[in-house]
Amino acid sequence: MNTLETKIQEALTLAIKSKDTIRVSALRSIKAAITEAKTAANGKKELEDSDIVKIIQKLAKQREESAAIYKEHSRDDLANNELAELNVLNDFLPKKLTEDELIAVIERYIKELNATTIKDMGKVIGAINKEYMGKVDGSVVAKLVKSKLS
Repeated sequence: MNTLETKIQEALTLAIKSKDTIRVSALRSIKAAITEAKTAANGKKELEDSDIVKIIQKLAKQREESAAIYKEHSRDDLANNELAELNVLNDFLPKKLTEDELIAVIERYIKELNATTIKDMGKVIGAINKEYMGKVDGSVVAKLVKSKLS
C-alpha cells in the first residue's frame, strides 16, 4: 500500500471512530474507486500516488457538477452534502497553483520550449501537466497557453 492510500485508510478509520458521516462517505467513495481501478480488467495491481490523485480529482469534479445541478434545482440540502464531501476530497489533493503562479509557469515553459505559435500549444500543455499533475486545472492551462501563444 502506498503512502496516499495509507493516509486515506487511516483517515477513514478515524472518521468511523468519530462518527463523522460526511467524511466516512467521501473516504469510502475514494476507497471504492481505488479498489475498482485495481480490479479493472486492464488495471494495475498497485497504484502510484499520482494514479490515486487522478481518481480523487475525478471524484471531486463529480461532486462539483452534482452540487451545481442540485443548486440549479433548488436542492440546497443535497448540494451542501456534495460540497462537504468535496472539501474532504480536497484534503487529499495537492494545493492548486494560483493564477499568477500558473502564468509564471506557462511563461517559463514557453521560453524553455521555444514555443512561438499555436502549433506549439500541445507541447507546452503536456510539459506543464506532467510536472504539475494535480496542481493545475487542464482547461485553465489550455486557455492561458492559447492566449499567450495567439
